[in-house]
Formats: sequence, C-alpha cells, structure tokens
Amino acid sequence: MIEVEVHSSLRAFLREQGQPSWPHHLTMARLVARALRLGRPALIQTGSTHPSYCLSYLAPALIWPGSVILVAPLAIQQWLLRVEIPRLQQWIGTDKAIQTGDTFPDERFQGLLITSPASWLADRLEGHNWFPPGIPTLIDGADDLEGWARDQLQASIQPQDWDELMLGCPQKADLIRDIRVQLTKAIFQHPPNPYECCLIEAQEQDSLRYLFEVLHPVTDEDRYHYLPTPWKHFWHCWQRSGQLMWAEIARSQGQFSLYCQPVEVATALSQVWSKQPVVLIGEALDLEASASVYRQQLGLGDLTCLKFSPDRHSELIQLYLPDGLPMPNTPRFQEALIQQVRTLLTLSSNAKGLAVLLVGDVPLKAQLGAILAAEFGSRVQVEKTDLDERGVLVTGWEFWRSHQTIIPAPQLLMIATLPIPSLENPLVAGQVAYYKQQRLDWFRLYLLPAALRELQRAIAPVRESQGVVALLDNRVNHRSYGRQVLSALSPFARINYLESSWFRPDTPTARNKWL
Repeated sequence: MIEVEVHSSLRAFLREQGQPSWPHHLTMARLVARALRLGRPALIQTGSTHPSYCLSYLAPALIWPGSVILVAPLAIQQWLLRVEIPRLQQWIGTDKAIQTGDTFPDERFQGLLITSPASWLADRLEGHNWFPPGIPTLIDGADDLEGWARDQLQASIQPQDWDELMLGCPQKADLIRDIRVQLTKAIFQHPPNPYECCLIEAQEQDSLRYLFEVLHPVTDEDRYHYLPTPWKHFWHCWQRSGQLMWAEIARSQGQFSLYCQPVEVATALSQVWSKQPVVLIGEALDLEASASVYRQQLGLGDLTCLKFSPDRHSELIQLYLPDGLPMPNTPRFQEALIQQVRTLLTLSSNAKGLAVLLVGDVPLKAQLGAILAAEFGSRVQVEKTDLDERGVLVTGWEFWRSHQTIIPAPQLLMIATLPIPSLENPLVAGQVAYYKQQRLDWFRLYLLPAALRELQRAIAPVRESQGVVALLDNRVNHRSYGRQVLSALSPFARINYLESSWFRPDTPTARNKWL
C-alpha cells in the first residue's frame, strides 16, 4: 500500500537530513497517503507555522501514481518549488511532472499541479471547468479558506466604474450622476469609525436598485449586456440571497467603493467538496480536533480529522497573565496597559530579540506607538518590517498575521486585548445580525472561534523562540470563555509576576525554570 511506501521513504529521508524540525511527519504523511488511496476527505491541523510540515503531504503526492492538485498561496508555492520538491524528488527518485498554472494541462497529465486558491475557487464556484472533477486535491493554508471564498464571491464597484457606466449608457448619464451624488451624500453622513467603512442601509440600497432597474429592465435583456463588467458582476452578486453590502470610504478624496459579499460561504462551498476528494491542511482551524465549528462555517460534511498539538518541550511558551487589571472597556484600562507595557519593555531591555505589542484598537495602537517612541526612542516602530535586533514593533492583528513569517520570532509578545472582532466594525455587526436572525449563538459560533484562531496563529512564532507571551486582557481570568482561551494557548508555563531573568532564555537559569 502507498501508506507503507510513503512511511518508509519519508522516514529514511528525515534520517538522512538529521533531526526533523517537526515531530509529526510520518503520522500526517500516512493520513494523506490513505486519503489519496481511498478518496476520503481529511482535515489536518498542524499546530505549526514552520514550513517543514509540507514534506508530510509532498511525499505522498509525489509517490502517488495518479495526478494531484495542490492549492497553496504564492509564498508556500515558492518555498516548495525552490526548496522542498527538488530535494525530496531527488531522494525518492521519482520523475513525476511538476507544473504550476491556473488550468489543468490535459487529461493525460499524471503529475502534480500547483495552483493558487483564487484560480481553484474561481473554477469551482463559477464553473469554468479549468480543473477536471475527481482529482485528489490538497489545500494548504486552509486557515484562510473562508476569507479566500469570500473574496472570490465578492463584487465591487470602484469610483472609476461610475465614469465607465456613464460612458456605456450616455442616455442615462444624468440619472447615474444624480444617484452617485445621492449615495455619496448618504454614505458620508454615516458617523466616522476607525474601519473607514459603513453598511449600506435600506434607503441607500433602494437608490442603487432603482438605477439597476432603469439600466436593466426585466423585459429588455439585451440592454443588460451593455453594462460594464463590474456592474454586471455586482448585480449578479446582489441577486443572491444573504448578501452583505457595504462601502469603504475615502473621506479625504470624497469617494467611496461599494462591496457586496455573502454573509456566509458554507452554502456555496458545500457544493464544491463533492466534486473531488480534498485534504485541508491548516495551522489552527478549530479548538477541537473534530473541527465542528470550522466545518460548519465552510459547509464541510463528514471527514477524517487530525489535530497535532505543540510539543511541550520545544514549543512551550511562558505566559504572563496578571490578575487585577481593569477590564478593556473601562476608562482605567489604557493607563494600566501603558504601565504594564512600560514595565515589560524595561525588564526585557537587556535581552536580545524583538518585542511585539499587538493592539486591535486602531486609535489606541497609534497612541501607544507615540507614547512608547517618546520613551524608548527609534527602536519603536508602528507596523514596519525594518526593525532593530532589540526593536519594539507596535502592530495590529492583520499586519502581524501578514508579516510574521518575514519578521524574526519575538522574545516578547504583548497582547493588549483578545482579538475578538469588534461590534463597532460595521462588517462584524452585519455578520452578528445574520447569526441573530438565524437564532444562532453568534458569540460561540462566530466571535470566539475567530478570536481563538487569530490568537493561536499570532503566538506561533513565540513558540519557536520559547519566549514570553504577556496577555493583558483580564477577561481571560473572569469570563467563562477564559478556559477556552487558555486551552488555545497551551502548552504554557504561567507566571503572575515579572523578573528580568524571564527575558534571558539563553541562560541556564531562565531555561530551567520552564522545563
């Protein structure tokens, strides 16, 4: 069986390479091989951001005699093509064809095709027939699969699209201009918020709907084809049920962009999974091994689930979780947070390594950056990648998620508050409204799982350095969901006080305290 061949080849390869950097290679490789042989879908949570886990699905993909499709972001593709595939192919001795592209070569191709999430999802969701059905498909980076699907199902109208519409429908140019002015006035009357966006309310939607009805009469289909492509796409998207419409606002330019996106992607994706056997691979998809919430959000049915936990010896973090701090929604929180951060940076000032402060609140992030820069000088940077060896990075969650693979693993990661999506964000509020309409537990099924996934991914680099994570949100100590937060952070050694030795992990004294 292929499981035996994969196990034997990969084990010999790992021995040849020395001590493996990830301990679960053989278990994961056997599961992927079994999924290829039986055509049974599987879901794997690696618990690691280290790219070496890729060997665990590459070995069965290269040994499998048939064709395989690998869906992966560009950064992972480049790593595989430059590093992992050449050395693994040379060891295995296979001449299996490797190609990259947005379409399947032809029916005779029996190799490994590597493609982007956008191309694969566009084919599966829009029926382009770029990839034949039935071919085993591996999806790496499945943590972002819901976001990829939302982007693929999204339609937008940019400021320049209004000018193109007037050129395409000159007889209606005055009406188009009037409705654009009406929408601009209505959208700019929404109160400003840090997210620079707002939901499109019913009255505003009525104005836009009237425009489409004039330009696209039900009884005159031919006229519809004169609409520019962005407007056609937007109209198609809007006609589907369960859509969320919002505007991004550029106040300084007096412009706005319209977006339409499904509130949930499970309905659309549920039609995709039956077209081929899939193996979904992600870092932290769900707190539970069964991934019930994740599967529900993506419309996944029954499949084999496997979850690997971080190693207690090599990936243990030191968790500083003080009790007694003010709650984040109280006036005293900011002052207490600044004092905690100041103390942590002072104690760690003699240690080598980066310090990172994660702040989800946009105005607070800017304030903390200015305050810390005044005290600690140019080593403090706000959302920059060019950092000193002992630099201090003040960043939001999105920037950290996007750049943590190119930034050195921090010795100290300070988290101001849990990354629970804010209801002040109109898009989050729209999602919550949908859950309420469905009479679902919007906190347990949406906000909390999103926060836990974000948290697990954020601290992964600190596991590499076995550094300190300072979680300064007292809700972990006093809310019922605090146990789930601690479970997501495990394994850790908890401390309730600080001393400078915690920030010298290269010394025997500090390291021995955690082992």
